[in-house]
Amino acid sequence: MPKPTAEQAAAVDAFSTRDDLVLQAGAGTGKTTTLTMLAAGDRRPGKYLAFNRSIAHAAKRVFPQQVDCRTAHSLAFAGVGHRYAHRLGGARVPSWKIGERLGMRPMSIAMGARKVTHKAVSYTALQTVIRFCQSSADEIGRHHVPHLRGLDPDWHHHLVDLALPYAHRAWADVQNPESDIVKFGHDHYLKIWALQRPHIPGDFLLLDEAQDTNPVVERVFLDQRHHAQLVMVGDSAQAIYGWRGARDVMTDFDGNQLTLSRSFRFGPALATEANRWLRIVDAPLRLTGTTALNTELGPVDRPDAILCRTNAGSILEIMQLLEQGTRVGLVGGGGPLKSLALAAQDLKAGRRTSHHELFLFESWGEVQEYAEEDPGGRDLKPFVDLIDDVGPEAVLAAVDALTDEKRADILVSTAHKAKGREWDTVRIGDDFADCEPEDIEADDGHAYPGYIPDTEARLAYVAVTRARHRLDLGGLNWINQHPDGQPDTGEAGPGHQPPDDASPWDSLGHPPA
Repeated sequence: MPKPTAEQAAAVDAFSTRDDLVLQAGAGTGKTTTLTMLAAGDRRPGKYLAFNRSIAHAAKRVFPQQVDCRTAHSLAFAGVGHRYAHRLGGARVPSWKIGERLGMRPMSIAMGARKVTHKAVSYTALQTVIRFCQSSADEIGRHHVPHLRGLDPDWHHHLVDLALPYAHRAWADVQNPESDIVKFGHDHYLKIWALQRPHIPGDFLLLDEAQDTNPVVERVFLDQRHHAQLVMVGDSAQAIYGWRGARDVMTDFDGNQLTLSRSFRFGPALATEANRWLRIVDAPLRLTGTTALNTELGPVDRPDAILCRTNAGSILEIMQLLEQGTRVGLVGGGGPLKSLALAAQDLKAGRRTSHHELFLFESWGEVQEYAEEDPGGRDLKPFVDLIDDVGPEAVLAAVDALTDEKRADILVSTAHKAKGREWDTVRIGDDFADCEPEDIEADDGHAYPGYIPDTEARLAYVAVTRARHRLDLGGLNWINQHPDGQPDTGEAGPGHQPPDDASPWDSLGHPPA
């Protein structure tokens, strides 16, 4: 085992006191190595909870034998999930057919400008169960019913009234080992297990990637506090999955707060780049790069990976590379993009689609209007613009031309999918330029640089910290001209505090309405 840094030694000492501990570990700072150091100096039995199965398997090779390396799902499967094993891996069934088996009859109800059919209600009921399973709630409630894309919010309570009874029926079916109506998934047995308030044996519990913890896992973890020492490790600045229910549990956790700030992934120059994004999100740490690596910032002609902000941006990059005869791989595959492109193709041809993102729309024109004018459609706009610019056929052709990751010359990925990965050379995709904030004109006639939302800054931080040897800022080059992009001073940036009394921002750093 390598000689610990001063920060790692401090973590080992803090762990030995048997007090609860929070480790804010920046990108590439060797958090797994640090956790093995904690466990190696302690003979007590403990558990390490990993974010996914591959991380758990890798951890088993380095942790001492008294530490059981698992995922929350594996614990849940051993507890209750094995009783439902025969229901896992069942065939996919359209949600409307499941709704039909749950007693739903065909319907088409006008809700504002949209017609809500039994297919939409069936989908909503099943999504309600999923949201409940990811929550810490004991029972399904109205707040678990998701808003449907394109449905006026004023009509949402009518949708809730329709979907909630079927959500309850679906959840009752899920809990019945002898039933088979609802396709049974891993999150189902995880929730069933969590509702039993399980006791996880061990004198300490290590939770990895704590910034991306679902509330259901958070509750199980915190429930062990009465008998086990709890240790959270992660990077709050990499909390980028809030849109799917994840919650950064580290910032509110009552425990000894320590940091790991020396990155072993990249050199000082890239650490400086990472720090300006950490400053923007007011993160609790700043990074120091390792002098063993001379990571450079500058143009890269043939990067190992191109990281994009959106799926639409990924496809545009892929199309350009394919035109050059490059073998291109897409991290995570092109399945979701292909489904959306097929849905767009149907709508443009005057056919309705069954795709859950677009099934309330009767035409492509309605989708265009929604993406352009409705605040709820802003995240869909890059995809709509892509279809309008190149057509669904071009998107489908690009997806079909993808190469397996292992054989690709260049990998393209969204920044979300790149999390946890690293490459020697990285270029930031052109679509990151789309998140450059526009200047805000104040009443005094001055134009002030726009506020950078935390969500965008966190995503940028994840993207720039994937490179080991060279980073091409590409679509993020605009940060060099923004006040928040100035060298780090250890203080909050002007995007989070007003630069002066004439600033249009309020006291919380929010832009004017």
